[in-house]
Amino acid sequence: MAAIIGCGECTQFGLLRWLSESGYNAEMKTKQLPTDEHAVLNRLLDPITRRLTPASARALVELRMEPADQERVAQLADKCNEGELTPKERSEYAAFVKAGDLISILQSKARRFLKNRKV
Repeated sequence: MAAIIGCGECTQFGLLRWLSESGYNAEMKTKQLPTDEHAVLNRLLDPITRRLTPASARALVELRMEPADQERVAQLADKCNEGELTPKERSEYAAFVKAGDLISILQSKARRFLKNRKV
């Protein structure tokens, strides 16, 4: 698997950060969501955070991508870095990126929940 060096589009939603935390071992760069998008997602996810229990927060923190999905993302990242994504693959990759960012925000909120409760 080639290292993901991260074209701007491929890293735009923080997927690579989430992949890194999920056991993805390639060398990678990350790019944060624009502040307004991040703020909106953060606010929209607050109701979920208020309903966390210690068990559900731990489950979110421990959430990892399936190996087959990790491999697919790596394939798409390699193609993205080479400028070889088809429109269908670009759409698939963007879906992984957006899902990864959503999950990383939820995981951050879950870690904060656990830290604040010292659970």
